[in-house]
Amino acid sequence: MAGVPTPQNAAMDLSNFLRAVFALALTLGLIGLAGVALRKYGPDAMARLASQKKDRRMKVVESLVLDPARRLLIVECDGRERLVLLGEGRLLGDLPAKESRDA
Repeated sequence: MAGVPTPQNAAMDLSNFLRAVFALALTLGLIGLAGVALRKYGPDAMARLASQKKDRRMKVVESLVLDPARRLLIVECDGRERLVLLGEGRLLGDLPAKESRDA
């Protein structure tokens, strides 16, 4: 008589249910903690650690999206700024900008 619930089967079902609920709560809690950690120590913290290792010669000062296919960038390299027009996966134009404000 497998279909008839007995007190022993009911207790086993309750313990299995509680175990599943606890496992779900633990999993969701770990995911939440990972989300909080990523917000606090996410990409910005990783970028700070990477830039502290070594001085970079090149950086993107500013980026402007013109349309879905084209983008304007101001790139600083060795203290000089360049205006770069990118689009469709290739360089469309490269003009010298002004000297860097830091130099």
